[in-house]
Amino acid sequence: MLTETRGTIVMNSIAGEYIPYTGEIPQRPSGALISDRQGFTTLYSLDGIQERGILFLGDGVEVYEGMVIGEHSRDNDLDVNCVREKKLTNMRASSADEAVRLVPFKNLTLEQSIEFIADDELVEVTPKSLRMRKKILAVNRRPKGTRGGSVLV
Repeated sequence: MLTETRGTIVMNSIAGEYIPYTGEIPQRPSGALISDRQGFTTLYSLDGIQERGILFLGDGVEVYEGMVIGEHSRDNDLDVNCVREKKLTNMRASSADEAVRLVPFKNLTLEQSIEFIADDELVEVTPKSLRMRKKILAVNRRPKGTRGGSVLV
């Protein structure tokens, strides 16, 4: 339901009962969208990334290499360039630039962030922000066999 509405629906639930321990809690079935460089996110780059999954941050947010910026729709991690800017040329387009519209991003709480992270990820808590990141920040130093490997976009 949340995937279909891209985070624009409000739902409530109530716990029915407590049950005894039934074993390990399964991990999330999807991978993460990971920033592959440092800078500020741009509307242009996030517009292309939002088709690949659910974003956790909006335009103009400072990011760094290895920071988790969203949930990938597939089961592998995906390294993305979320700071790419649109090339400015002196040529006029035959049609006016279309207005870029981002789907509202999913702002996770501390509990949701802890629940979301995989074994190779961490949650950073500071007075001003709450961020998720990979344990190994550099793209070329992360093991390729975990979570389906990394793919550059």
